[in-house]
Amino acid sequence: MIFKQYESEVKSYSRSFPVVFTQAKGAHLFDEKGQQYLDFLAGAGSLNYGHNNPELKEALVDYIQSDGITHGLDMHTEAKAAFLSTFAELILKPRGLDHVVQFTGPTGANAVEAAMKLARKVTGRHNIVSFTNGFHGVTLGALAATGNSHHRGGAGQALSGVTRLPYDGYLGKDFNTLTLFKKMLTDKSSGLDAPAAVIVEIVQGEGGLNTATGKWLQELSLLCKAHGILFIADDIQAGCGRTGTFFSFDPFEIKPDIITLSKSLSGFGLPFAITLFDRKLDIWKPGEHNGTFRGNNHAFITATKALKTYWADEKFSSHIHARSEQLKHKLNKICDQHPKLFRKGRGLMQGVSCPNGDIADAITSLCFESKLIIETSGPEGEVVKCFPPLTITEEELDQGLAILNDAFSEYYANNEVKLKAVS
Repeated sequence: MIFKQYESEVKSYSRSFPVVFTQAKGAHLFDEKGQQYLDFLAGAGSLNYGHNNPELKEALVDYIQSDGITHGLDMHTEAKAAFLSTFAELILKPRGLDHVVQFTGPTGANAVEAAMKLARKVTGRHNIVSFTNGFHGVTLGALAATGNSHHRGGAGQALSGVTRLPYDGYLGKDFNTLTLFKKMLTDKSSGLDAPAAVIVEIVQGEGGLNTATGKWLQELSLLCKAHGILFIADDIQAGCGRTGTFFSFDPFEIKPDIITLSKSLSGFGLPFAITLFDRKLDIWKPGEHNGTFRGNNHAFITATKALKTYWADEKFSSHIHARSEQLKHKLNKICDQHPKLFRKGRGLMQGVSCPNGDIADAITSLCFESKLIIETSGPEGEVVKCFPPLTITEEELDQGLAILNDAFSEYYANNEVKLKAVS
């Protein structure tokens, strides 16, 4: 096979789903044999509006047919102007965010690198505080803030400039981890260099669907303000509606100084990332941070169409809420039926935590045999992670969850002795 002959061993998803895909539509993928798969992976969150969304596709095809600008560096284009004005009117202004937009390179890691670099430039400090189980990318700066030892091990060098502290709930639900942070900030012998910023995911996608409470986030925000620390919200995976609101922090009435977005920002799976920050922080000199692919105008077109189609009113949020409650109910039923399982996550990024990664892997393999594409997350890959397109219908979600339920039932029925040993 050509992939085995020429593709690097670094590949990962194709190992779990070893077929050749040829087409995709909505919540489904199709392989070269014509078999249909229900997609609970959604491009790792880059396809919130489904595969080949018809309205977004039509806007893009019309733009290409009219010979619209494809690549524009950071030059002014009609497509960029439309995106900026729409994003400001529908997203920034309603939230009272006086933020400017930096078009970074096309990946989430690019947005994180820019955010950390800017925070250091603005404050004159070098240290960044990140949190246990956080995932922020695998370029060296972002990787330093990432907790996962598997990814960190690929660096080939020391990863510095970051202090890691416990995320909300890391030491148990009754322990406020910010007590430690607060003490370290005020103790001159704690060894904590004054941070330029904290970087935090409101829901930790790759880290195992851990969720921060509103109280913890609000306290963290106030702590940052009191000590001149910038608050970076990494909303690359949990943003763009994944938790029900456009930003995952919307329900908690906090205003991060810096926000990173990517994945589903384009709405069509096209590479697109931005770093948003309070305009008072905009001290960049022209060209001081740049990149060749900052001007993906095709992504501007689909992003603008997605914003206008899904975020001009509350209908889409209501749809996500309904599907989230459906998902929550069905996952709770699965957990009630089998020992040592519990539900994690928020919105349409929820999952089932298993006793270990081997069980979770077995479950996702059984799902794939039944034509459901679903992955795992967490430090040991122990969480079976449901990440369907946000546009999924009630019937499609039920269909996928029935496959997931059957997979758990089959595994537990066939491994009763092994499971007793685990418990």
